[in-house]
Amino acid sequence: MFTWVIAATLALAAPAPTVADATPPAQIMALPAELKSRYQAEVLDGHRTQQARLDRTVEFLFGEQGLGMTYRESATTTVAEAYATREANCLTFTLLFLALAHEAGLDAAPQEMVQTLAWRQAEGTLYRSNHVNAVVRISGRQYSVDVARDAVMGFPPQPISQARLYGHFYNNLGIAAMERMDLVAAKRDIDQAIALDPGYANHWSNAGVIAVRNGDTEAAEGYYVKALSLDPHNTNALFNMAGLAHRRGDAKGEADYRRRLARIQEKDPFHHFLLAMNHERAGEFDLAIRHYRKAIRLFGEEPRFYSALARAYVGAGDTRRAAKALARAQSLRDGDTRAANRAKLDNLRQLDSLRQ
Repeated sequence: MFTWVIAATLALAAPAPTVADATPPAQIMALPAELKSRYQAEVLDGHRTQQARLDRTVEFLFGEQGLGMTYRESATTTVAEAYATREANCLTFTLLFLALAHEAGLDAAPQEMVQTLAWRQAEGTLYRSNHVNAVVRISGRQYSVDVARDAVMGFPPQPISQARLYGHFYNNLGIAAMERMDLVAAKRDIDQAIALDPGYANHWSNAGVIAVRNGDTEAAEGYYVKALSLDPHNTNALFNMAGLAHRRGDAKGEADYRRRLARIQEKDPFHHFLLAMNHERAGEFDLAIRHYRKAIRLFGEEPRFYSALARAYVGAGDTRRAAKALARAQSLRDGDTRAANRAKLDNLRQLDSLRQ
């Protein structure tokens, strides 16, 4: 998945090794001459309509006779590097697709799913992921092209600027550098992300996490405050400020930030889904059902919420309600399939999901 948005940091890191060279923004989407030549010969020549070029571009990206791209979560690379390795995460895939789409004269732009259900934890740090894909507009219709469409649960994507897409690129590089303890490179890359998109709160919050890793909690606080000035409801910055207050022994400040965070999480369907999953794993099926139902009230169009609710009902011995929840999940999936069939790209997306 793409942009590793840091939700919290709990420990400091060791000093950084030597910094690798920075990637200039102009290189991110540059098409190698060989790829450009292949794309011209295999896609553009003989396919004049925009619809045909779109269909052939997706086939070219995934098909065995084309690039045969595969998904790798950590593969934040330039377009040229993706062509060399045939690997991409959702950010890199979106960059690659957009570079080719622009070559084809398609009206294509990036989109971001800002709230998804994707967390991981490593070395005392929690990471929450966002997700990006591309949208193509042809004759009044819109088509989404997504390397991980079936694997991501979240709200519908929203358009973003090219600057934000590039900002996410450097944010990913910065977080990867932080994980390997290269804190000089991490700061350099997150500074570049901020320079490209200074209005994006998550990049400022991540800069705070990197500052904490460097042992500079005063600078970290400044970054978190900046993030909250841009987005007072930014859960990452609120979580991080609560942790900073705890580290300083500021019980009142910590309680205040945790109350603010709790008010936001109460309206977050994915927060309730995670709570429900934890209760379900503990065998607390009544509590799991309560939180699954809360998630559904907040976001009722996600079929996986109903599937999980059905599983909890089975655990509680209520097969009648389990059957109703499963039927609703299937109804939502069927409705999504009918809509996707009209987009003409679903078979290719399914092909890619089988590759993952």
